[in-house]
Amino acid sequence: MRTLVVVGDTLLDVDTDGRAEKLSPDGPVPVVRAAAERTRAGGAGLVAALAAADGAGRVVLVTPLAEDADGATLRSVLPAGVELVAVPWAGSTAVKHRIRAGGQTVARVDRGGDPGPVGPLPDAVATVLAGADAVVVADYGLGATADPELRGLLTALARRRPVVWDPHPRGAPPVPGCRLVTPNAVEATGADPGPRPDVGAVADRALALRAQWAAGTVAVTLGAAGALATVGEDGVLAVPAPTVDVGDTCGAGDAFAAAAGWALAGGALPPEAVAAAVRAASAHVAAPAPTPTGAGVLVATGGCFDLLHAGHVATLEAARALGDRLVVCVNSDASVARLKGPGRPLQPQADRVRILRALACVDDVVVFDEDTPEQVLRGLRPQLWVKGGDYSGVAVPEAAVLAGWGGRVVTVPFLAGRSTTALAELARA
Repeated sequence: MRTLVVVGDTLLDVDTDGRAEKLSPDGPVPVVRAAAERTRAGGAGLVAALAAADGAGRVVLVTPLAEDADGATLRSVLPAGVELVAVPWAGSTAVKHRIRAGGQTVARVDRGGDPGPVGPLPDAVATVLAGADAVVVADYGLGATADPELRGLLTALARRRPVVWDPHPRGAPPVPGCRLVTPNAVEATGADPGPRPDVGAVADRALALRAQWAAGTVAVTLGAAGALATVGEDGVLAVPAPTVDVGDTCGAGDAFAAAAGWALAGGALPPEAVAAAVRAASAHVAAPAPTPTGAGVLVATGGCFDLLHAGHVATLEAARALGDRLVVCVNSDASVARLKGPGRPLQPQADRVRILRALACVDDVVVFDEDTPEQVLRGLRPQLWVKGGDYSGVAVPEAAVLAGWGGRVVTVPFLAGRSTTALAELARA
């Protein structure tokens, strides 16, 4: 199992969702009637959570945590799939509280984030870094990346393992030798390039930053325009983003960094990692905003989807029709091999995920490494878990898991005579 280590500043994100139906008599501001509130990890914690949701391997978060009430809350909301190595920090936990109405942010209230010395580093930091297949540094300007001891460990690590560094204007510069550095356009150029960036100017700046930071590759993220990455000493590669209906862009950079880290951990070249990261960031911003409790139905289904056929599509379309959002849980390559035997899967998980995400009825895809998706379901907590009609009358192990939060398993009709095994045998013949 591959290990991705995420290093950096973690914030506490609080989202209050509700409806605004009138203006306040005290001033021209909306009155938001709260319907639900979510508390989750932000910053490096969000990068780790997104990396763990991919199900590609072990995720370890190395982050300074303050000994305050918000820090205790932060520890409690980290997903179960993220291993925490907390570093002592004398600052205060940074909290970003967003007020949303109708899925749109109407106000944000910040508190905390006071500076303070970091460390000393626990021995576990050096241990997990030594065992990493790749490292993602998520700098949010709170001081983690400026710690001399941590920078020394990262500098040494960058000589032998891929390091992805997501910089911040108030943070320390990337250590020399990073495989990939991922500033956004504002961080790279100092100005918002707008919807149609000047590619030549961005390319010049990216090449200058590559030399300044002694980095292998600098990829400047351009939002809906994708990314521009350096290639060698003077080349650039434009990676366009797929066209999506953009919703909330919060966390897009974190999704980019997490996907790039996993790609490099798996042996991808930097241009391949940037392409995978652009797709992941686009999928992240295309997902609908979280639905307030009681106002929407999350549906999930799962399988290997080794050779996508009409039977799969029928099941997926039927599942999506049952709710407001469909998440497909896909067996990893290792999981498929255990379940189906030698010679499977026929297509690697990256290809299977990409094909599924291209379907209009699929809102998101999550990869899991276990034989059953019980762990990922506990994180998603869907109201409905959908199986094809060939499972009718058969005890489904996920049923007991969903019952824990009031969910249930349902079956949908399937198209007879369609199967991956039959297609594979026909192709071999």
